[in-house]
Amino acid sequence: MKRSYSIYFLLLSLSMMLAACGTDTAVNTNAVNSNTANAARTNSNSPVAVTTPTPDQVNNNAPTLTPVYKAYCAAVVKKDDAAIRKFFTADTLKSFEEGMKDEGIKKISDYVDKVTTEVCEVSNERIKGDKAVAKVKTVSYPNGFEVLFVNENGEWKMSNMDPSKGF
Repeated sequence: MKRSYSIYFLLLSLSMMLAACGTDTAVNTNAVNSNTANAARTNSNSPVAVTTPTPDQVNNNAPTLTPVYKAYCAAVVKKDDAAIRKFFTADTLKSFEEGMKDEGIKKISDYVDKVTTEVCEVSNERIKGDKAVAKVKTVSYPNGFEVLFVNENGEWKMSNMDPSKGF
């Protein structure tokens, strides 16, 4: 049940992030007028606007958090439960354990999202004190999503908290 909420939260965060993305607002008015005229000639009720999405801007290659996430991906691929646990905050582990219990799952490697070492990328890290946010890309999420990292006992760990609320 809790895992469903985590997945829902991730998808909701991803949707909000995508909705916040802007497009180039410069418009060629001749092209718009031409498109409108063409649409009218084809008996269309509205003109068709074609936009090309802007690729994500990479501000940095997450020098602090990339090694943490890459090691996490390797632990998931190996199904090393002890290692996987080291990459999450205490609060997150508690939440995961409750979800695992509810779903009858014994191993954390069976509970966390499946990742690979082929697509295990981190970018755009922003660090403020003992918290950081970075964009993570995986096979399951090729467009990426933001993850909140927390420095616990001198080590960066992932949290399942909403990055916008915890940062």
